[in-house]
Parts: sequence; structure tokens; C-alpha cells
Amino acid sequence: MRGSDGTPPADALSRLAAAGYVAPHWPKPWGLDASPPEQVAIDALLRDSGIARPVNPIGLGWAGPTLLVAGTEEQRRRWLPGILDGTELWCQLFSEPGAGSDLASLSTRAERDGDTFVVNGQKIWTTYAEGARFGILLARTDPDATKHQGISYFVLDMSTPGIERRPIRQMTGGADFNEVFFTDVRIPADHLVGEEHNGWRLAKVTLGNERVSLSGEGALWGMGPTAHDLLDVVRAHGGVGDATIRQQLADLYIEAEVLRLIRLRTVSAQMRGLEPGPEASVRKAISDEHGQKVFAAALALAGTYGMLLDAGPFADPGTLWTAGFLFSPALTIGGGTAEVQRNIIGERVLGLPRDASG
Repeated sequence: MRGSDGTPPADALSRLAAAGYVAPHWPKPWGLDASPPEQVAIDALLRDSGIARPVNPIGLGWAGPTLLVAGTEEQRRRWLPGILDGTELWCQLFSEPGAGSDLASLSTRAERDGDTFVVNGQKIWTTYAEGARFGILLARTDPDATKHQGISYFVLDMSTPGIERRPIRQMTGGADFNEVFFTDVRIPADHLVGEEHNGWRLAKVTLGNERVSLSGEGALWGMGPTAHDLLDVVRAHGGVGDATIRQQLADLYIEAEVLRLIRLRTVSAQMRGLEPGPEASVRKAISDEHGQKVFAAALALAGTYGMLLDAGPFADPGTLWTAGFLFSPALTIGGGTAEVQRNIIGERVLGLPRDASG
């Protein structure tokens, strides 16, 4: 169920979305209200059948769930269909040059002007901004409020005049991240999600879902090859004779199973109506380092072929092994650094004193 370029055909994605299989845990009519066992069964069926969901990770993993929590019925009808069938790619406009890990320090302004908000400021590290149709935007609407207050949450049409996108070149050769500049960008007031000045609460919902999404089954934040894929390649090439390497591969398999079980707990909590909690940080902290180890093992097994993108036992360009190794240092930064995740775990799980706020 893929086209010649490796992506699923549009009509297949439309049918998949209409059937509720793209996000089966979402409520009807967008999903199937699927229970955790049902969701796992659907995931396994699609994977075994070679049926791919649309590549729209920010829309499916972050924007969509936030709209389900706080969006109006009109907003859901407008934006969820394009998220589910992949026809409208989304990006996330949160981080700023001076507000990364301390996101609440953001300074991008959105000033009310009748039935619109006028936005000025800058965002950075915006994945997919170059091709996104819509973005979820955090902007300060009350500059006199404390930093966690006075922030509002918007859906932004990325074709709006006044938006400038500048790609950031990575050592992989790609430019998945972007700087985005706003100069008198006008957002209709009906694109405000939730209450004005109360966007930080929704930001936490999005970030919680982000940590769930970024720690998905793929070693590249849910979108790339997994430890199981690595083991499949090893088996296909006759296994390995070195006992130390076999133990390393066994450790990766065990970690992958632990992450899968934590994911099932998270899905179960979401099905009970609970928002993602600190367990999302636990999973992301483990998953990021796990992903780096998967790619390091792949490159070690590839030997000198590991210096090439298209040769040797890991030659399939669709699995991103070599490019993934170059990208993997970003795993412990995006979606909240490893240090931030451990602070959350220490404070909210272990009950340790809060980190000094400076």
C-alpha cells in the first residue's frame, strides 16, 4: 500500500482515515474509541499487512490530541480530517532562541485587534515548517502576567502573509528544522484554542503527547527503524558469532520490550481519559538513549559500509540507518532535553525537591 516514492497513495490514506484506523484510540467519528488491546491489535495488523499511516507526526501526535481536549466542535471538523488523512501537514511553533527548555519564557507576542490577533516574534527548531499547511503556535497575549500565565494557544495557517521560514542545515545534509519569523501576522480570533491567556495548560497537554509521540516504537522518535528491524537485518545476514555483540543485541531487545510495555500503560491511561503524565518523561528518557544505541549498533555491525548511505547490509534507503545515526544526537534534545525529563521524573515521580528556578 505504497506508491512508487515509498509513500502510501492518497486514496488509501483517505480510506484508512475514514475507517478510523489512523488514530483508533481517538473518539468517534475521528477514531474508533479503541481499547488498548484493540489499538495494539490494529497496529499489529497494519504493520503485518504493510499498510502505512500518513506521515504527519505533529498533527497526529500533538495537534490532534490537543484539539480533542480543548478545541471547539467547529475547530475539530475543520482540522482533524486533514490531520488524519495526511493532506494537511502540521508543525509546532513553540521553541524560541531564548525559550527552549524554559519554554514559558517565550516572548513572541500576539496582540488582540478586534477579531484578529497580530503576531510578532521568532520561533526556532520548527520541524516541517518548510512544508507545513498549519502550525500550533504559543504566543504571549498578556505581557504583564507571570511567565506561566498570559500565554495563548493558536492554530496558524502557514500561508498567512508575514511569515518567513529559513531552513537550518543539519549534518545529515537535510534541513528538517527551521527558523520562523513573524511580522504583523494576523490570526483570526476563532483560531484561538481554549481560553485566551490559558495556553500554558494546553501546552502541557501537547508536550505530554509530544513525549509519548517522540518515544514511539521507531528509534527516530517513532518514525524510523527499531531494534526489531535491526535484529531482522542481523538474522537476514546469518546472525553474529561474537558473544559480546549478541549480548548487546539482546540488551537492545529487552529495552525495546520494556518501552513497548510502558507505551501500553500510557495508552491505557489515555483510554481512561487521563492526560499524559510523568510516565511520558520516563519513557522518553529511556527511548532517546535506546534509539542512539540502536543506530550505534547498526553502524558498528555495518563496518566500513557504515560510512556510506547506500551500500552494505543496511543499504535500504527507506530505513534511514546511516542518516539516522547522524540524526540520533538530536533525540536527547527535541521534545524536552534528557536533563529536563530527569528533572520531571525526580520531582513528580520520586518526590525530590524542585530544581532551583534561578
